[in-house]
Amino acid sequence: MVITEEVAFWSTTRQVEAIRKGEISCRELLELLIARIEKINPDLNAVITFDLEGARRLADEADAKLQDGEPTGPLHGIPVTIKDALETKGLRTTGGASELHNNIPSKDAAVVAAIKEAGAIVFGKTNLPRWSGDFQAFNKMFGTTVNPWDSERVPGGSSGGAAAAVAAGLSSFEIGTDIGGSIRFPASFCGVFGHKPSWGVVPSTGYLDHEAGGTIEADVNVHGPIARSADDLEMLLKLLVRKDGPLVAALAPPPDDVTNLKVAAWLDDAFCPVDKKVFAVMDRAVTSLEEAGVTVDREARPDVDPEEASSLGLWLVSAAVVQSLPPETLEGLEVESAGVLDEPTRKESAENRFDVAASAKTSHRDWLVKCAERQIVRDKWAEFFDSFDAVIMPISFVPPFPHNQDGDFGTRTLICNGKERPYADLLRWTILTGMAYLPATTPPIGFDDDGLPISFQVVGPYGGDYTTIRLAGYIAELRGGYQAPP
Repeated sequence: MVITEEVAFWSTTRQVEAIRKGEISCRELLELLIARIEKINPDLNAVITFDLEGARRLADEADAKLQDGEPTGPLHGIPVTIKDALETKGLRTTGGASELHNNIPSKDAAVVAAIKEAGAIVFGKTNLPRWSGDFQAFNKMFGTTVNPWDSERVPGGSSGGAAAAVAAGLSSFEIGTDIGGSIRFPASFCGVFGHKPSWGVVPSTGYLDHEAGGTIEADVNVHGPIARSADDLEMLLKLLVRKDGPLVAALAPPPDDVTNLKVAAWLDDAFCPVDKKVFAVMDRAVTSLEEAGVTVDREARPDVDPEEASSLGLWLVSAAVVQSLPPETLEGLEVESAGVLDEPTRKESAENRFDVAASAKTSHRDWLVKCAERQIVRDKWAEFFDSFDAVIMPISFVPPFPHNQDGDFGTRTLICNGKERPYADLLRWTILTGMAYLPATTPPIGFDDDGLPISFQVVGPYGGDYTTIRLAGYIAELRGGYQAPP
């Protein structure tokens, strides 16, 4: 066949099959993506570092192996980009921070090593916010990545360059990171698939969120795939799962028939009201699921106070990232986090101030106390999943929003249903499930009235990753699946 631009938008599984059958060569696929980057990336600004010479050499070697009938891996010859927060041997990796502007790692992050071992060819790095700390993708070195559906809007963050590259056909797939929604927001905002694994089942070493980062695995943070199909997510998760060490966890097998699953739908809540444009798209997707015969309970909720759980989650996440924060930010986090949770006006306080956080003075005992509180929340979630296989929940309370780079995380605001809301509210729905270590899959489910992609998170019990992926894939099929941006 003559390779056409359409191939750039195929799922990875389809590209793999075409390479194995000799329909396209590894070098042809690589050159197609490079050509698209040359044409589109100057405006999109998703891919910010390249190793084209090395990638071309590896692609030719991959084609030679096929010609010679040598054994090949499940991602043989597939060209990919990698989020710039993940260490990539021999290729500049900065975490979006100028302190690491010339950093050339001597080793690969565990997930990068896994896909290379499977045969993938890394040819570039994708943009992100400084130290992966925002729901946008901009930094002083590389500038701003825009949403491939609307250049005036953000692609989500922190894996914004990653999701934009996958959506626009510049990379076969990507590996994102997620501690507060950094896979789920970009997948939703760019109209692609993303999977946040159960915490601990995928190794997360090699993640640069501060100058000396990469050596340990942070609490709550996970690494997971971003792709153009649910089949890709499942294939990639199987390649990424931890193969050894004390945290190896057995994932539950996928369901035989997703239409037999019992699903809950928690689409809105007073603790973080959702914009009517977002709700409408989510509601239509759930209705499609019901019309397909799946049992959906729109009233069921876990016995969890979302306000308290999200506040606790914020504390745990800030404790996990505190070593990467600059001194001036640490000073702002010197707050009575436990006291805030005990205040009679806690709900109003937490809604209007980004201050329920750990600090540089947090002790290990403080963390153990909070971890014990989290276990109570996790037990409540486990009880809920005794009755349900999955729950559908919002990701963002607003659609993809206009670029918003003034101020900082604690001072920015967003407009929801005509009212001003704290920017930090973006964390509420995603942190509610992330802090409990639960898997969450993001499928493309449709567009709002402005033509912007909207999605939700399909959340399951710990270890239920294949169930959430299969269900998310089914929902996406009902709603038209991945679509290439204009």
